[in-house]
Formats: sequence, structure tokens, C-alpha cells
Amino acid sequence: MIFEFLSAVTVGVSATTLLMATLTLVTLVSLALGRYRQRQGSCLALDNVMNAAKKTVAAQGPVVVISSSSSSSSSSSSSSSAKRSSGDVDDVSKGAPPGPWAWPVIGSLHLLARYEVPFEAFSSLSKLYGDLFSITLGSTPCVVVNSLPLIKEVLIAKGPHFGGRPNFIRYDILFGGDRDNSLALCDWSDLQKARRSLARQYCHPRMSSLQFETLSSVLTSESGHMVDELQRAASTSGSRLGVDLKPILLSMCANVFTHYMCSSRFAYSDAGFQKTVRLFDQIFWDINQGYAVDFLPWLLPVYRRHMQQLISWGTDIRSFILTHIIEQHRHTLDRNNPRDFTDALLSHVDASAPDADRSATRHELDWNHVLYELEDFLGGHSAIGNLLMRAVGELCTNQNVMRNIQEEILRVTGGHRPVVLEDRPHMPYTEAAILETLRLSSSPIVPHVAMQDTSVAGYDIKEGTMVFLNNYELNISPDYWERPLSFDPSRFIRNGKIVKPEYFIPFSTGKRACMGYRLVQHVSFVALATLLQNFDVTSLNADAIFLPKACVAVPPDAFPVVLTPRSSSH
Repeated sequence: MIFEFLSAVTVGVSATTLLMATLTLVTLVSLALGRYRQRQGSCLALDNVMNAAKKTVAAQGPVVVISSSSSSSSSSSSSSSAKRSSGDVDDVSKGAPPGPWAWPVIGSLHLLARYEVPFEAFSSLSKLYGDLFSITLGSTPCVVVNSLPLIKEVLIAKGPHFGGRPNFIRYDILFGGDRDNSLALCDWSDLQKARRSLARQYCHPRMSSLQFETLSSVLTSESGHMVDELQRAASTSGSRLGVDLKPILLSMCANVFTHYMCSSRFAYSDAGFQKTVRLFDQIFWDINQGYAVDFLPWLLPVYRRHMQQLISWGTDIRSFILTHIIEQHRHTLDRNNPRDFTDALLSHVDASAPDADRSATRHELDWNHVLYELEDFLGGHSAIGNLLMRAVGELCTNQNVMRNIQEEILRVTGGHRPVVLEDRPHMPYTEAAILETLRLSSSPIVPHVAMQDTSVAGYDIKEGTMVFLNNYELNISPDYWERPLSFDPSRFIRNGKIVKPEYFIPFSTGKRACMGYRLVQHVSFVALATLLQNFDVTSLNADAIFLPKACVAVPPDAFPVVLTPRSSSH
């Protein structure tokens, strides 16, 4: 099982380095097992841990100590209860949540290695330990939350208690050595609130606002450019090779973001632009993967080449943004009349601004914050492009859904005009297809971290504990959905209108919910509808369509599709 776990290390490293890391881990575990044999008289094999845990729970009750740190926490539960925030209303502590025993060095990581994705393991373990359980990953104490009421307790009722993010090495490296430069990966703070406040009107444009009108105009323009590019690609490749659709969808989404947020757009033939789009996509894929080094930081030497690659990607992206967007805006900035989101950001760090006009918020922002916030939002186009590719993959194997969308498009547009953003309220089936894609992709909610001693469902949660919110269970379980693995947009429609059940939370909830969810909805709607208005989409080989579980990202080099132009009457 140890070697199965290490097989997840997929970076390019020398055999000698990997062997040394393996031998080190085996030696440490062997020493620990030797001590355990002396203390207990016998040692359970790794493959029998689950069965042993089940017997322990049945015989001794629900509370299981998962590590030495949690043991000390449990023994001093009365003192930790006294430290809790006044917002914690539990009267009696239940101690630490139940959970599997943790092995030295690796914790319970071996249990996750048995499943295709960790969230399948979490769902399986929840049947043994309940909707809230503890698990140690490497040396990191974690809690997994599997039910909607408990997820709401974490994200809403006690949101301030769980405002932190994991301190993964990769996160720091991706954002210039400090993950607090990222909006999504930083801990909650006054700076975070200030940055979100600046972006709100651009991320959540109201129907009658200038921002909404601008976004609608940009989407109409960019979807037209996308169709032109798709027609060129389809005529060149024909039906024999198929079209590499992903780069075109990503470029369309990237131009929507740069056009809307920066008043800049780039030709599809621009090599620098295409390189930047590709780098964003590679980072998006990487950030959606789990690596052993996240929980076993002593493996960092094994990942040195990988980390250097991440640094290089981020540096190249920032160079492009500085050269082609920020520098041009700085030379033409009128802080009293911001043209777009970029101007709004730059205005808050304009050194020429009078002190009297500077608020406390502006004092907190510097050039690094501006650069990384803009990079963060522009990078959001990768999430939409990948979501669209997942939708296309589903449609290739569910052609009836594609035809239903095309019929709705024809009914609304009459076949005489392109789809526009204002059509969205009148096209529930198309929107439902996007929601169904989100459900089946079941993209994980970014883990939270407890920022203070607190509790969930009466169980003690210590400061620094990582919290996984298992929305995979909410999206895939037959307890919530009929035929949960079927792609069926109609499940979101009642009496011709979109209805989303409360347990469907693809963008999370609470104060750390995804800021860009409205942009995701708006852009994905127009892009998908435009694609299907102009083309039938099929696959050369359905078996080649790879849509990873519990992950909205698809590999950077995705599957080809066949695009067949539709007549104008359609």
C-alpha cells in the first residue's frame, strides 16, 4: 500500500531521488511499526485498518483519537471549550470527532489511495464514522464534513471560525511566494474584504448596470470571433481528424475577460496571448490535482522540478499582464473616470492621489495586490473554458440533450440572430445543461482551515485543522438525486423554470463563496449556446473523452471533436 501511495508522485524525477524518498518512508514506518508491535504485541496490516477501525467503533463507542496531537486535545477538552468563541453555542463537548487510526508519517493517506478520487474515500468513510469525522493526512489534522446541515454550520453559522485556507507549498509558489496574494487561496482578512469589495460590481453586474451592458456587448462580439475561428478550424481539419476545441474555447473566454476587465482583446493568432492562455490552463489543471507533497512536505526535493515549472509559468503570465495590460493602463489612467476593472484597481494605488482622498482600504493595497488580483480574475477564464469542455464531452455522448438545446435556441432566436446574454432567462434548458455539468463534475470546494478553537456538531475542532467539505456526496449520492450518474438537465426544471435544490452548492456558500460565479453563468451560457447554434458537435471516439471525477478541469490536451456546420435556418 505504501508503494501504491507513492505511485501518485507523477512528476519527472530521477529514479535515485524517488528511491531514496521511498526508502526513507519505508524505514520510518518500519521503525514506528516495530515500536507499535512492542506496545501492542501485534501489528495490523495496512489493508486491514478499515476493518479494525470498524470493530473498534462498534466495541468502544464513537470517539476515536487520531494522532498524538489530537490525543492531547481530547484530554484537555474542558480547557479548549473555555477558549471557544462566544458564537459557539454547544453546551457539552463530545471531544474529538471519530475517525480512522493514523499511521506514523503518512497518517491515513493510504486509505485515500484505494479510490480514484479522495472524495470517494470520504463518502465511503462517512458510512463508517458518520457525517463528521477526523482523518490525519500526513501530519495534518483534518475533518471531513459530509452533510448539508453540517456544511452550512461550517460555512455560514461559523464562517468566521473557518476562514483559513491550506498552507500548501504549491499555493505559495503559484502566487509569488505568498498564497495571501490569491483571492481564493488566502486566509480571510481585512485585506481580503477590501479586495472583494473592489471587484464586486464587476463580478456581479446588475441587469440595468453599465457593467452588465458592457459584458453583454463583449460576449456578443467575442462569440462572433469564436464562430469565425471555429469555422476556419472545421474547414481545415474536416471530419477525419476532428477539431482541437479546447484552445479555441479558452481563447474566447480569455478575450471576454480581458475585453471586459481590461478593455483589451487579442487576436487568436497572437503567439504571446496563446502561450499565456495555455499557461493559465496548465496552472488550473495543476491546482485541481492532489499531490503527496501537499501533506508530506519533506518530499519537496522530489518535486523540485515541478515547483520550478510552476514558478516559470507564473512569471511568464505576470510578464504578459504587466507588458500588455497594466503598463498601457498606467499611462492613460484617469483615476476619476475608470474605464474598467483594471483602472479601478490602479486608482487605489495611484501615488498622485491626495492623502485626503485615501481611505484605509487604499492604504492596504499595493502594486503586488493589484497585479495578483488582476491575474486571479483573468485566470478565471480557465475555469469556464474547462467547464465548457466538460459540457461538450457530455453532449457528445448525450446527443438528445444537444438537440433539445438547439430546439430551445431556435425557438428563442427564430433562427435569425445570434444568442445574446439577455436570452438567458428565456432558455432554462440550456442553463440547466450547464448546471448538470457542474453537478456531475462536482468540483471540490477549496478546503477551509479553522482559524480558532471551535466546534462542529458539538465535536471539538482545534485551530489549524483542515476542513474538507464533501460536496461530491451532495452531488452524486442517490440519497439526493434520481439516477445520479445520468446527464439529465431536466432535473433542474420545474414548470419551465430553473429550480436548484438547496443541497446543490457548486460555488460553495457563505462569505467565501466563489466571487465570479455570475461571470461563470453568463459567459458559459453565451459560449455554449453560440457553439450549438452554429455547429453539431460529435466525437470521433467516445472512449477517448476523459472527464475526471470530482474535478471541473480536463487535461490541457483534451479530446478532439467533430464540428458540423448547421444551416442558417436552424
